[in-house]
Parts: sequence; C-alpha cells; structure tokens
Amino acid sequence: MNKVLIAPRKYVQGAGVLKEIGSYLAALGSKPALLWDSAVKEIVAETVLNSIAEAGLEVVDVDFQGDTTKPEAARFADIIKDTGADIAVAIGGGKTLDTAKAAAATTGVKTVTVPTIASNDSPTSSYTVWYDDEGNCMGFESWGVNPDLVLVDSQVIANAPVTAFVAGMGDGLGTWVEVDACVKGQAGNLAGGRSTMVATAIAKLCYDVLMEHGAAARKDIEQNTVTPAVEKVIEANVLMSGLGFESGGVATAHMIANCLPSFAECHHLMHGHEVGFGVISQLCLDKDFDVDERNAIVDFEIAIGLPVTFADIGLEGVERSRLQTIGDICGSEGSLCHNHPFAVTADDVIDAMIAADALGRQRKDIMGVANG
Repeated sequence: MNKVLIAPRKYVQGAGVLKEIGSYLAALGSKPALLWDSAVKEIVAETVLNSIAEAGLEVVDVDFQGDTTKPEAARFADIIKDTGADIAVAIGGGKTLDTAKAAAATTGVKTVTVPTIASNDSPTSSYTVWYDDEGNCMGFESWGVNPDLVLVDSQVIANAPVTAFVAGMGDGLGTWVEVDACVKGQAGNLAGGRSTMVATAIAKLCYDVLMEHGAAARKDIEQNTVTPAVEKVIEANVLMSGLGFESGGVATAHMIANCLPSFAECHHLMHGHEVGFGVISQLCLDKDFDVDERNAIVDFEIAIGLPVTFADIGLEGVERSRLQTIGDICGSEGSLCHNHPFAVTADDVIDAMIAADALGRQRKDIMGVANG
C-alpha cells in the first residue's frame, strides 16, 4: 500500500483575517455562493459582505437549513448550478462546512471553508459526515479533494462559545492517539494509503500542543482574547487535527463517537465531546498504552471540561445491553476499530467504555471534581 497525504490548497489563520475574504475569493472566482445560517450572519455578515463588495464580486446568499443531510447538500448544489456560482463558501460550524463540500464536489466549483468555531477538524478535510433528519450519524463520504481555501479568523473563534473550543480539543486529542494505533497496525488512512512520516509527526505535534497549551488557551478564550496559546490551539484543532486524522488514520475513538448520536441523551454533545469520551475508551481498550500517560490524558480532559464518564455524556447508569448496539457496530466488518494492531470484538468495545467510565470517575475523585 502506498503512502498518501492530502491537504487543502491554502490555509490562512489570523485575528481579523475575515476582513480580507474578498481578495482571497477573487483569486478563485467571481460569484461566490455563501452558505451560512442566521446566527452566523449576525456575527460576521457585515465584515464578509463589505469585503466581498470591495473586491467587486457578486454574492449568492443561501441560508443553511441546519443539518448535513443529502437533501440539504442537493438543495445547495442546485442553487449553485441555477445561479452560475463558481465558489461554494461555507461559513459556520462543521455541518455547514460539510454540506458545502458535498455540494461543491457534485457541481465542480471551488470550495472555501470559513469556520466560526474551532470545534472540529472539518474545515481542512475532504470528507462530509452525513446525518439524518433526527440527527443520527449516517456515515461519511470523501470527495477526493480538499478545500481550495481554509480561512480562520482567530478573533471570531475567540468570541465563540468556550464549549465549542473545548470540543475542538477533544477532536484534536484523538488525532495522535488514533494515528499511533493505525501506524502500529499498518492500517490504511482516509486518504487511500498509509500514513506518511509527515502526517504522523503532525498528529503527534497536535497532541503535544494541546497537552501543553490547551488549559491556558481555554482560560484565554473565556475572556475572548487571542493569545499565543489560543493561536496555537486553534491551529491544532483545525489544521493539525485535520491533516493528521485524514492522512494518518482513525480508530476506535472516532468509531465510538460516531455511534453516540444514536442515543437521544447524547444529542446535546458536539462531535468533539463524543470523541473525548471515545479517546478514553480507546485507551482502556489498548493494554499496551502507558498507564501514566493515559491518566494524564484523562486528567487533561477533566481540566478543560471534556466528558470522561457516562454521566458526562448523558448516559448515567446505562446498562450494558443498551451499549450492545455500539459494540455490534464497532465489532462489525469494516469498522475503524479493526485498524488497531490487535483484534477488537463487540464485547471488547463495551468493556472499554465501561472501564472508561470507571476511570473517569476515579480520576475525578482524585482531582476533587464532582461526578455527574
């Protein structure tokens, strides 16, 4: 199997960079179709539209309908074709971005992602994660190409809810843990090959940055300030995590995370929160992972506010029988759980989730943090 690395054509990050979006779009086309929702418009519309007007571009304004469903992606694609737009510009969270990536791929136009929260690594990836109308994850799909431009305004990210920033760290934290498992298992990545040394190094850097600067960045974000720590963690959440997961590989942490939306009690969670619990579950699955490092990761998650117990994700007191669905999916043929260098069964995954809950409660007790 060949080694393969894929990445966006350009990544731009900085405080106030959204004021320059017009000039960046002008280098790609002349008629951008903007996909965003009303909440996002209230925050950035004036800045975005003024910059685009200064660049002399014609705008197609499209309201995002709220979830990454195939009908929503098809609706946006039809608008792009009907209006003659030549750039699909997604402004908002991961679901908006994933929808635009799908529409751009089916229409052949350029793709620009502008995350307004650093809650996951969707902005840089070639993938769309699909959901149904009830919010259940229906799988994921690669379009074979990454965005032409990823534009990240650090001040916009710093002004967003802290919980979104924390979720991004949960998603990013899983990157190296999962890539390391894939490399050891000689498993393929999501780019159609095996990890390069570069992708593995980026994944490890993502982990190191989060562990060193994550807690400080969280405190700075509470004040809506852009500090060196915040800039580093934004880059880890968005760029390093994105390149690492896609070109390095994913394993049990994401497999569990993608199953949790099927529980109504978990619908309040963001993807990165789900990955955070999935990370601990994966660490409890891997008997060779260093115990002290595993505990340090759990303690870090507790410190920044990621969920580490069943109670934290809304499943307090969950019975083993209810977890069987997750176990069956994770143990099935084609599951990402089989990217480990050891066999993984449905019971192994259920046992690991139960062990993760126990470990999370134990570490909370040690740290003096209330459970529940």
